[in-house]
Amino acid sequence: MFITPTLYIAATLVAVPSYPEGADIPRNLTKEEARYIKRHPITVPRGITSPPSGPIHCVAEYEPMDGILLAWEGYSSIVAEMAARITTVGDADAVIVIDQSNEQSQALAQVASYGGNTDRVKFYYRTIDTVWIRDYGPRYIYEGDCRAIVDHTYNRPRPNDNALNGHFAEEVGHALYELPLVHGGGNFHLNGIDAKGWATELISNENNGMSDAEIRGYWQDYQNLQVTITDAFPTSVDSTQHIDMWMCWASDTTCVISDWPYNSGSTQDQICDSVATSLQSQGYTVVRIPARSVSWTHYTYANSVICNDLVLVPSFTNSQVSQYNDDAVAAWQQACPEKTILSVPCESIVSSAGVMHCICMHIPKHLGGESPTVYVQSPNGGVVYEPNQVVPVTWITDDDNAVNYVDIDFSADGGITWQSISSGTSDDGFHPWQVPDVNTSSGLIRVVAYDNDGNSGVDQGDGFFSINGTAVAGDVNGDGLVNVSDLLAVIDAWGDCDFSCPEDLNGDGMVDVVDLLAVIGAW
Repeated sequence: MFITPTLYIAATLVAVPSYPEGADIPRNLTKEEARYIKRHPITVPRGITSPPSGPIHCVAEYEPMDGILLAWEGYSSIVAEMAARITTVGDADAVIVIDQSNEQSQALAQVASYGGNTDRVKFYYRTIDTVWIRDYGPRYIYEGDCRAIVDHTYNRPRPNDNALNGHFAEEVGHALYELPLVHGGGNFHLNGIDAKGWATELISNENNGMSDAEIRGYWQDYQNLQVTITDAFPTSVDSTQHIDMWMCWASDTTCVISDWPYNSGSTQDQICDSVATSLQSQGYTVVRIPARSVSWTHYTYANSVICNDLVLVPSFTNSQVSQYNDDAVAAWQQACPEKTILSVPCESIVSSAGVMHCICMHIPKHLGGESPTVYVQSPNGGVVYEPNQVVPVTWITDDDNAVNYVDIDFSADGGITWQSISSGTSDDGFHPWQVPDVNTSSGLIRVVAYDNDGNSGVDQGDGFFSINGTAVAGDVNGDGLVNVSDLLAVIDAWGDCDFSCPEDLNGDGMVDVVDLLAVIGAW
């Protein structure tokens, strides 16, 4: 499938920067792009989605991963070596985005030449502009137990890159939420267990008119993170001003931050020292790792890739930097003592303002193993409905392969018994439900998902809702029927009823044979 999005601005066709196939486009803005943005500033489009409604966990890179997403768009030897290490030592899939029919065979051959497991190399066909998928690719969260993608407006005028996430989410069956920020994904790192994130002040400069509080509020709403906005490096040191060039979280407790032995006291050194001191004061362990700026090139070892029990660390041949290659491996081994640390030659890419972390994106584990997971978004607790009201049932699903269909059920007695609303329904996340004429304060909806292998998973609403329907004599559980379920409910509640309870049908404070006979009489 080859589809090229078009760019539409102010009802006028405009010349956009060109991105020749396979060209080594830098991570930073090109002069052509800078001129274009000056005339046509990048803004967040209309139609941004609402935040996730369920419990959110934003996934840290050191958590278990199913795969690493890569782009076959330049620097192919580095991409291939990364994929080889990811599919073997990293015990994960390498998912490579390609947009030319011959690229699949090229990629497989190069990955194999580095000793990779080509059975774990997956391909996704989509037209893209550049290799820098960290900046435009999918940021993952768990909503409930389901993976979902948080997208943003890419801070480069690269329309095919910017369009990737919507199509990728549809392909893999994951919910997509659009974060209302202009952003580059590399300007972000997070600690998963403490739900904290970090970005440089670049995020404020790119979202003119928004206060830092508003920006942090969006990250709280969409990714459940409390974000610290730090100072940014001077552009003479790092033209991207992205935080992933000098920070990387290695675990819940440990963060790797650059140190500047040849630039002690410089602005970048002060920024790194300040953040390191702040984290240490909060009880975190900080491991410092060498960095150096040489002839406008930012040589960084913090821009590394963690994949399960593997850490990929860049190495360089520049004579002013190469002496730090072994020190960088040792620092990462200190930060991740139980992981395998491997170096990948990155001299050919570092002058383009990024290294390995910049050209990959993490795809976290599916939490259900081989079985689907579901999260029911609505109806949820605390809502009151009227009979015959049409209510949207909404849900998201996830699977290691794909969900085939779902069943939707209703309970009026808090999940004791269930009635079918719809079976064999398409897994499109939406079903209109006409509320029945029952009287209950213990309403629930559940969704059961089935995959192609016959595995199933289920979720129900997070709380009871009420229906102001007609009360039926003898209907203890409020499902609109008088049957054996009501008899069993009376028997189960037998004895004193200290407070009002539905099983005490005659209101005498006791659940006894009189109430049992009332159910039988109304059968």
